[in-house]
Amino acid sequence: MAEAVRVADGFAGIQVVERSFLLLEHLAAAGGSMSLTELTEASGLPATTIHRILRTLVAGGYVRQETSKIYTLGPRMIFIGRVAGAFLGAWARPYLGRLVERVGETANLAAMDADEVVYLAQVASQRHMLRMFVDVGRRVAPHATAEGKVLLAQATDAQIRRLIADRGLPAQTSRTITQEWALMRQIELVREQGYAVDDGEQELGVRSVAVPVPGGPRDLALSVSGPETRLSMPALSELVPILQETAMELGRL
Repeated sequence: MAEAVRVADGFAGIQVVERSFLLLEHLAAAGGSMSLTELTEASGLPATTIHRILRTLVAGGYVRQETSKIYTLGPRMIFIGRVAGAFLGAWARPYLGRLVERVGETANLAAMDADEVVYLAQVASQRHMLRMFVDVGRRVAPHATAEGKVLLAQATDAQIRRLIADRGLPAQTSRTITQEWALMRQIELVREQGYAVDDGEQELGVRSVAVPVPGGPRDLALSVSGPETRLSMPALSELVPILQETAMELGRL
């Protein structure tokens, strides 16, 4: 018989279900891959319990076992994530629209999916002839975007270094950060100041600023982007409080 556990609102939840989702969330937060030891440390659950749950998730295709001790999110999670992301993007669009009205530049919502940043929603500015567009669903390298650096800042240093080891730091433009020490220094700055900037690192001539969405259903980044001719570095800093206000609203969805 499944064991029940009391949760915050007094509802008796199913403990094994809650633990299964807890492990999936830890895997997602780590970029999609963790060892059994890391899952044990992150979740606080006994290794035997984790192993039993993982065997069930592996059998269902929700988790994949790469080696005897490394587990990754499985292919069944791709479909669930895409559908959930589409709904989340639809819910967020009105908030992005109001943000665009306030700042006059394009607003974006993005999340980390495995080792890439995926764009969930965008509302383009209609105030200018020259404006930024990105296809919803587009995937980009996290180290070259403001959104990616905000999302990386929510991971541990060990997780970031493992991602770098797996995919490297390829240059997207002449301004892209391609050295591990330089990226780690910037990630630390993002953690201190609460926002990240992309100064032509993904596309020359384009600047963006991003903040985390607190309390959301997953790690999300909200950003504003535009041409560097309109968005000076001081102007980007001035947008941060407005972005954070909208991010707080999104976090309550």
